Amino acid sequence: MAYFIRKDENEFTATGAASGAWNTEEQHIAPMMGLMTHLTELDHVRRDTEGVMLPGRINVEILGTLSFDAFHIETEVVRPGRTIELVEAVCIQNGRPTVRMRTWFMASADTASIAGTAFASIPGPTEQALPALGTDWGGGYVQSITGFRQQSEPGRGIAWWRTDTPLIEGETVSNLAYFMSLLDMANGVVVREDPRKVAYPNLDLTAHFFQLPDGPWLGTETHVSFGASGIGETHSVIHDASGPIGTCSQILTIRRRG
Repeated sequence: MAYFIRKDENEFTATGAASGAWNTEEQHIAPMMGLMTHLTELDHVRRDTEGVMLPGRINVEILGTLSFDAFHIETEVVRPGRTIELVEAVCIQNGRPTVRMRTWFMASADTASIAGTAFASIPGPTEQALPALGTDWGGGYVQSITGFRQQSEPGRGIAWWRTDTPLIEGETVSNLAYFMSLLDMANGVVVREDPRKVAYPNLDLTAHFFQLPDGPWLGTETHVSFGASGIGETHSVIHDASGPIGTCSQILTIRRRG
């Protein structure tokens, strides 16, 4: 079972595999981010047929919850250009925008001779993967993930995860779309507080890639911070099997449960 089924060029429905961790009656936002990345890339390729620009930053604003009703996604070029381009994708469900994604595409260049990063590497993925990374999170989406985590203290640790579930039934997607369909899990792979007692959903996700990912394993070194006034942040360094490739930040709204 895939996360989504395409109904026409821009209309889709989600399957039970996309059900959420905070509420199984809603979609998990992670697969939606992958789908919107895929459609953004398809839209961009129609203009950049030679592939001279690469996506470097993806910002997602979560405007509301996603039910399992049909939805469609609209794309628009906000800032056209030959060396940089900003593309916006908006998911519309039941007549209202629910998710907005903006992607910066930038001109590619040969900088291999000076490539490098100050981010430290983390231990690579192993074959000892567990369903749902061995977490207690529910929902079809989390259950479709396998991986493992090492938590050194509350809100700090590393994790690797992957999925064999297709993003869209019958379609092949890029490594970037695949990674983006996993990345929102960064807020949950290591926990600062028991999510049965404290809810901390993220309102956004911003990912910066200085190197495009190569699958199938996504790794993060993650730090979760809670402030004293109900606001938190999850910040992660993103890794693939080659090493660090970018960063991801998510703003959190913190709510005690019960």
